Amino acid sequence: MTTTESFYDRSMELPAELLVGAIDSHVHAGPVLRSNPGHQDPFEVAIEAREAGMRAIVYYDVFGWASGTAWMVNRHVPGIKTFGGYLMNSCHGGLNPRSVRTALYMEEGCRMISFGSHCTYFQASQESTLIDGKLVPFKDAYPEFAEQELSRAVRIPTEGPISDDLAEILQMVADHPDVYLNTGHVSGPEVMRILELAEEFKIQKVLIAHPARQQLSIEQQKDAARRGFFLEACLVDWLYPDAPRTHYYVEKKYMDRSGDVPRLRNPVSKWMGDLREIGPEYFVLGTDYGIRAAPSAVQGMRTMITTLLDFEFTPDEIRTMTAHNPARLIGLDPL
Repeated sequence: MTTTESFYDRSMELPAELLVGAIDSHVHAGPVLRSNPGHQDPFEVAIEAREAGMRAIVYYDVFGWASGTAWMVNRHVPGIKTFGGYLMNSCHGGLNPRSVRTALYMEEGCRMISFGSHCTYFQASQESTLIDGKLVPFKDAYPEFAEQELSRAVRIPTEGPISDDLAEILQMVADHPDVYLNTGHVSGPEVMRILELAEEFKIQKVLIAHPARQQLSIEQQKDAARRGFFLEACLVDWLYPDAPRTHYYVEKKYMDRSGDVPRLRNPVSKWMGDLREIGPEYFVLGTDYGIRAAPSAVQGMRTMITTLLDFEFTPDEIRTMTAHNPARLIGLDPL
């Protein structure tokens, strides 16, 4: 089917048909802090995905051990496979080789090691509170935040030697070829250094996380793709409620308030244009859904697939980004 035919001659059922065999490789299903309840628990996510015919789910658990969660779900929800990812967030000690090793051997083991989300140095430096109607970064509003939280945040040196802990973690990922390395929410220069280190340590699979990818130029993304690295794009990049996101810190004053301020988001046309220019063959698509204010992850996948069709991506291109590439990333046999 040509691009034109896929857009002008498609059935109402096509998005549901393309969900069959799809993989959402970025789902937040908790547990989470009581201040920010999730949309569904891990069992509910898996059941809805199974009923839609999806093949697999990868859980991102910001606060715990997602490989243990996936193991429980796999025991009690037949007909779909779930996997855990481990985020090196500060509540686990950041770059902590012992925590990484534990995650790799927790029950079935996690399939992804990430450099973290809200508490990378780059991300934590930007999260803000509202003072007199203006956003002020936590580090500037609260001196104790800079002292207690930024000091333990994950930061990748962009040049020079790396720490023994980072080297040990990279070697562990290299020794587990079924596991992929995720850049997490780091800066653009940190992404480029991670890619260099991945090549140095002969890590087979790396995913440039969607917030980090957006710190790179199109040419840098193309270069990363040519070198064999996967690029992530998520539905939240353009379809997400302007509301507070996941609360990472227990303290109420450290709740990120950037959602309270109207802001321009990247239009969906820009997101789709990047996929087209760089090439669908290099992308892994997920939702990054999970908060209560957003639809379920499965509903999000259906919306994303429908919108891809609206922008004249072919069914084969959509399957590449939502089924084939995610399967390669997490080590599943091709369908």
